[in-house]
Amino acid sequence: MPTNTTTQQINGVNVDVLKGTVGAIQADPELAKCRFRATNKWVDGAHNCTSIKDFFGAKQEMSHKQEFHIHADEPPILAGADEAANPVEILLGALASCVTTGMVAHAAVNGIQIEELESHLEGDIDLRGFLGLDATVPKGYTDIRVTFKVKTDTENLAKLRRYAEFSPVYNTLIHGTNVDIQIEPK
Repeated sequence: MPTNTTTQQINGVNVDVLKGTVGAIQADPELAKCRFRATNKWVDGAHNCTSIKDFFGAKQEMSHKQEFHIHADEPPILAGADEAANPVEILLGALASCVTTGMVAHAAVNGIQIEELESHLEGDIDLRGFLGLDATVPKGYTDIRVTFKVKTDTENLAKLRRYAEFSPVYNTLIHGTNVDIQIEPK
């Protein structure tokens, strides 16, 4: 006898799959441990390309359905050829994407419909730090401002703001992380 199965989709998110993942992790917390990887190659000048293919998750090695490539360059004022966004712009994109994904997924699981969602990000950097001109000036962003425009019921806005704080990229930026850089001969 055929069964009629439907999946619950909210905001384009398969809520059944997401709840299944949450349930599996609650039963076996080791499933939650992930290791994401990226490989970068210098192309020329300020242009380089990052490739992303494999990762570790759910206690096993996994591969994306395709390899992804993220190019980075600098504008001519910073001696680049302007072939791609620069790395700090890519960081803004990563922040926007991660916060958006987190908000949409948490909203879906909590039954909140989102009709439209967009964001605008700005970050402040003083290049004297990056260029080594002033040791007292930070080398990275000192401030980042993110503004979301959301079409949803007004009572959902405060909840969406709380859901934004689940973003791993947001949390990495506000809390920092250990980064170990090693230089080896090729």
